[in-house]
Amino acid sequence: MFRQWVDLVPLNRQTGRVLGVQIDALAWHEAIDRLLAWAHARESRYVAICNVHVVVSASRDAAYREVINASDMATPDGAPVAWMLRRLGFTGQPRISGPDLMWALCRRCAVEKLPVYFHGSTEATLAALEVRLRQAFPDLVIGGLESPPFRLPTAEEDESAVARINASGVGIVFVGLGCPKQEGWMAEHRGRVNAVMIGVGAAFDFHAGKVARAPRWMRDNGLEWLHRLVSEPRRLWKRYLVTNTLFILGAARQLLFGSKAGY
Repeated sequence: MFRQWVDLVPLNRQTGRVLGVQIDALAWHEAIDRLLAWAHARESRYVAICNVHVVVSASRDAAYREVINASDMATPDGAPVAWMLRRLGFTGQPRISGPDLMWALCRRCAVEKLPVYFHGSTEATLAALEVRLRQAFPDLVIGGLESPPFRLPTAEEDESAVARINASGVGIVFVGLGCPKQEGWMAEHRGRVNAVMIGVGAAFDFHAGKVARAPRWMRDNGLEWLHRLVSEPRRLWKRYLVTNTLFILGAARQLLFGSKAGY
């Protein structure tokens, strides 16, 4: 299904397997430069931003794992994911999170006059996001902001959305549909959307000011999950308490037993 894209993977790509999920080991500047090169060439690619929830979900769902492993880039979003890469020998591997990556790319795209598109979330969130982006990056070219229906779109609706994105001439499409929906959407649209698709999760809500992000010191010390849990306990308690525990157990098995752990 994804074999036709093998020749497009960078020859210098380095990855490590975390609980069976292929994660890229790369520096911030390498990630941004690679993404911008693809975007300027209007290459149809997709990027998965992998936090603990994504990694644990993919480790337990073979179909979802195939989607992540077939991506053109999978960055270590969660601090524990970056820590695992360092334990696997990729010294100094930083955390490359969705909200930070989106912001850094918007800054570069504003300078390089590379149009961007935003697909996902609600109209209210997108409106607030646009205001914030235009204040921060007056030269950023926004090719479109689209809130898709909160249901499976019809074939006609999907074709229209693809046509709008391609007609806008953008190089990057930020996708904020939440996982695993956004990764599935990007995989299905590789080869159809003429741009780099990046699944940034809750980045739209953070940058629009709809959800408060953790202070820098918490993000730098791997505690952003705790801030989100305290902020939205009813919605996120299972994700963080259960998936974090599963990640710790899986990571311990992988580090202790290697390939025998089934990863």
